[in-house]
Amino acid sequence: MKISKSEVEKIAHLARLEIEDDRKEKMVEQLGNILQYIDKLKDADVDAAKMSSKGAAKDNVLREDRPEASPGPVITLANAPDRDDDFYVVPRVVK
Repeated sequence: MKISKSEVEKIAHLARLEIEDDRKEKMVEQLGNILQYIDKLKDADVDAAKMSSKGAAKDNVLREDRPEASPGPVITLANAPDRDDDFYVVPRVVK
């Protein structure tokens, strides 16, 4: 399957990416190669494969939930880049 330069531009626009003009041709080639490789999957023989409704063989692989004592602010804030007493100081995100 081939991909055109205009399709690369459309994909970049949808992904909110800016691609320089000299890189667009390379993207056309690279995406074309990827799509060619994926296109080979339709030739794969899957007739002998069994259908499965489960992604994993095990149902519950979570550990048992046990309450434990908190290590306290001395340990939890030991590697904090900036702190104010027992609190993390982070850059403001919302104005």
